[in-house]
Amino acid sequence: MPEMSVVVRWPDGREQDCWSPSLVMHEHLAEGEAYTVTDFTRRAVHALGIASDRVRAKHGFACTAAAATAEQISRAATAYAADDLVEVVRMWPPMPEEER
Repeated sequence: MPEMSVVVRWPDGREQDCWSPSLVMHEHLAEGEAYTVTDFTRRAVHALGIASDRVRAKHGFACTAAAATAEQISRAATAYAADDLVEVVRMWPPMPEEER
């Protein structure tokens, strides 16, 4: 299961590197796009839940690192207004061509 990193820029300019145990983040976020804090948090936390479930299906246990990333995102989001914008700066690795 390939892991990935998503770098986001919060409304105050601070960048955060968010880790996922799965490429599923590509199904919920797009590099270069901006989302409201509420929408970004909902999308990211949902995708990380799916990623954790994929780890559970493959290895028999949930991914606590995915849960930690979801918690970090949720905690960071509380510092901003719901309609402030979060930009997805980079997603690495990119989605493989055959899966696009």
